[in-house]
Amino acid sequence: MNDDVAVVPRPVDTNLRLEGVPAFLERIYLARGVRSRDEVDHRMQGLLNPSQLRDVDIAAQRIVDAIQRKARILIIGDFDADGATASALAVLVLRAFGHHDVDYLVPNRFEFGYGLSPEIVDVAAKRSPDLLITVDNGVSSVSGVARARELGIDVVITDHHLPGNELPAAFAIVNPNHSDCGFPSKAMAGVGVIYYLLSVVRAQLSAQAWFKGKPPNLADYLDLVALGTVADVVPLDRNNRILVYQGLLRIRQGRCRPGIKALCERAKRDLATLETSDLGFAIGPRINAAGRLSDMSMGIRCLLAETLAEARTLASALDELNVVRRELEQDMVSDAELIVAGHQIDVGNRFGVCVYDESWHQGVVGIVAGRLREKLNRPVVAFAEAGTAAPDELKGSGRSLPGLHLRDVLAELNAQYPGMLGRFGGHAMAAGLNIKRVHYPRFAMAFDQAVASHLDAAALSRTIVTDGELATADLNLDVAQVLTAAGPWGQAFPEPQFHGEFDLVSQRIVGEHHLKLVVRHGGRLLDAIAFRRGPLPDGTIRILLVYRLQKNDYGQYPTLQLVVEHLKPLP
Repeated sequence: MNDDVAVVPRPVDTNLRLEGVPAFLERIYLARGVRSRDEVDHRMQGLLNPSQLRDVDIAAQRIVDAIQRKARILIIGDFDADGATASALAVLVLRAFGHHDVDYLVPNRFEFGYGLSPEIVDVAAKRSPDLLITVDNGVSSVSGVARARELGIDVVITDHHLPGNELPAAFAIVNPNHSDCGFPSKAMAGVGVIYYLLSVVRAQLSAQAWFKGKPPNLADYLDLVALGTVADVVPLDRNNRILVYQGLLRIRQGRCRPGIKALCERAKRDLATLETSDLGFAIGPRINAAGRLSDMSMGIRCLLAETLAEARTLASALDELNVVRRELEQDMVSDAELIVAGHQIDVGNRFGVCVYDESWHQGVVGIVAGRLREKLNRPVVAFAEAGTAAPDELKGSGRSLPGLHLRDVLAELNAQYPGMLGRFGGHAMAAGLNIKRVHYPRFAMAFDQAVASHLDAAALSRTIVTDGELATADLNLDVAQVLTAAGPWGQAFPEPQFHGEFDLVSQRIVGEHHLKLVVRHGGRLLDAIAFRRGPLPDGTIRILLVYRLQKNDYGQYPTLQLVVEHLKPLP
């Protein structure tokens, strides 16, 4: 990480107060837009009512009809952790409702690409479904839905991605980002959308006295909702924070799927102390590895496993895939950095950066784009060969900066340069696309120009925003545990981080890539670790740290550890 970074505290209106919130947390919450105690109340009663979701009653009635007629339902998922958790959730809940003729199908990214394509509909049709339900995809599948209609198959779409100019002619579209949808939370992940729809299905079945006993408790499936929501890096608005908090609560109590338990074992994470960061950086990537390198069905099977023994076998296979993914990632990131360092790209004069190498794996280019975005502080799109199904195409994955809506930029380019882009879609911070290989130089230039039209040079300057400085007395385990309990923290509701000057006592490299430090603050010695960081120059005495407080359970007793996000020597 470069040292030319401005470190500034988050602005806070000191005239505001939060009744009933400890003073230590007040500044942190206020800086994140919290304006009342209710906004950090994570009880289930605070969840938004599903009735505001467009088409939710129509979609639920169609599913109820299929359940009552014992018709065949096929879930069409996506090849990431959000899609995997959403697929597993739909299958498990429908079975809990007493409907057993339900199965799932996830397009192999290397053969079919993303979403409900006509080709995947033809594959699905071989199973003779009466109803297709998409999860985490479908809102852009115009031709796929048309093909399903030709075959006499109804389609209910559940998605959270931004719709294009043309919508599929589906039986119903449940998507909080539909232009006619009044649902207040636009940030739900795909797994959250299907969870909401299934809650309405349950209500309709209950009203018709379908259940012989007590209806299934959908809160029992919030472990899947929490995992998919965090792994998809959607903004943690209040509604998502409730879903994640409640899901984490159940995981910590051991009330979760055997697959999640097995994945935690492989990642050496303790269920009782699991945090959102563990879901995002340890559990989610192991599921994503299946979709990136192989077939996401393995990840779904792990989440559907009924026994811990079965789940452990699948979790082990996912772990092995994740090791391969990490090795590929390291090689590809090194290649990308060499491309930049070799002046093949004049980054200093670029607003948006594109990189491509014919040897790269298409399942990992999104990670490469993210790593390079962090290094260059610029929006990045990384490309790889699309594969034998489209030998003249490149598949790209992009990562953006705050203030630049990446999917909207792609839509602008599509309108400005007809025919240059193939399929595209995504969110504000991440998006994917296909282009013809011959269009790559043209796209790289057009992307740079488009980003420049939305961001000025100041937006590309490196600034780290913190929650200020901590006194030596607050650098303790109790404060770290209070902060952990005050979450869940995540995208758009970031975990508190602080900055301060420290004396460097010692440093050493651990795990080949990480810098372990002992620092002194106010006469107190503290452990710190900086991941993927080399040693500081010899003779360094004083350093600036940007850090998070973390409980370190390694050893006989828990201790405080500073997790360093940025550091630089001071004169």
